[in-house]
Amino acid sequence: MKRTKTEYPGVFYREAIRIGGKGKEKVYYIVFKKDGKVLEEKAGRQYADDMTAAKAARIRADRIEGRRESRKEKRESEKAKKMGEAGKWTLSRLHDEYEAQRAPSKGKQVDSGFFQKHLSSSLGHKEPNEIIRLDVDRLRIGLLRKLKPQTVKHVMGLLRRLINFGVNRQLCSGIGFKIDMPHVDNQKTEDLTLDQLKHLVKAMDESKDIEAVNMLRMALFTGMRRGELFKLQWDDIDFDRGFINIRHDPKGGISQKIPMNDQACDVLKKHPRTADHVFVTSNGKPFVDICRRVNPIKAAAGLPSDFRPLHGLRHTFASILASSGQVDMYTLQKLLTHKSPLTTQRYAHLRDETLIKASTLAGKIIERAGKATDRENETATA
Repeated sequence: MKRTKTEYPGVFYREAIRIGGKGKEKVYYIVFKKDGKVLEEKAGRQYADDMTAAKAARIRADRIEGRRESRKEKRESEKAKKMGEAGKWTLSRLHDEYEAQRAPSKGKQVDSGFFQKHLSSSLGHKEPNEIIRLDVDRLRIGLLRKLKPQTVKHVMGLLRRLINFGVNRQLCSGIGFKIDMPHVDNQKTEDLTLDQLKHLVKAMDESKDIEAVNMLRMALFTGMRRGELFKLQWDDIDFDRGFINIRHDPKGGISQKIPMNDQACDVLKKHPRTADHVFVTSNGKPFVDICRRVNPIKAAAGLPSDFRPLHGLRHTFASILASSGQVDMYTLQKLLTHKSPLTTQRYAHLRDETLIKASTLAGKIIERAGKATDRENETATA
């Protein structure tokens, strides 16, 4: 192609077929000497790059003074940058690895949704050591404007878990501050009245969904958590000694065992054994969610719409024991496999009510005894 000089020293152009249009356009080049070498470089195209001879002259001056990289150097820098980013353990990459190592569950699906909605766009591109306190504070404050504190707490908890995951596996450095959690008043204790419990038992007896019914019965008879019931395997059940071993990723990270009463034992002995897991779906896989199966039973029993069957029956189990006045808080803590006694304290008021009733009864008995004695003295005096 013919080389045409411009009015600017060291700047010339060649004509070439126009990119993205008809006809031709000028392609500008610059020539300069650097480190004893004569270099010729492409500055850009007339239309595609909006290049002019004057712009090319400024580029030439920058190249001579070392203020600008060549196109080749720029491409190599961008390539190096991409390679460097590929080796970085950003929060998004940590999330992908974290999710890949988790078994399928409803919790995994919820966490994935939280990350995509609330963490990916703001922090996903950063490594943990690039995250500053201001980033986290802005995230928390922004979420609290539109979400419930409990939901925000879950999001912040996921952020903390992802960072700890990367640090524990030596994939990245951590953060230099503590992630503050929003205050949550989450002491709601779900319970059923005696009439509601009777209606539920009747609905369970009439249901043909054996898996759902027996899972509800086990929650009521043992106080087991939903996740523990989902993961329960036949090998975990010791019929001889009367215990259930909770060892498959128990909450708190410590394997535990709970006693199996006669009612729970009877449920399990009559339950069909078709797979390694006790409770399985129609395709033989363990449950990850059972709302669709237990909701018809809840509806048939006429229970409140916000009552969570499995979780609620665990609370019912605890409330029955606490209100009986025959079980101390330490024993209840062990039965519920609570890591901290503070968690069990939500049921303390039920025990206190029973003690108050017992004390009141004692007072009335003594009071009646005193009145009877007074009447006997009055009779004797007469």
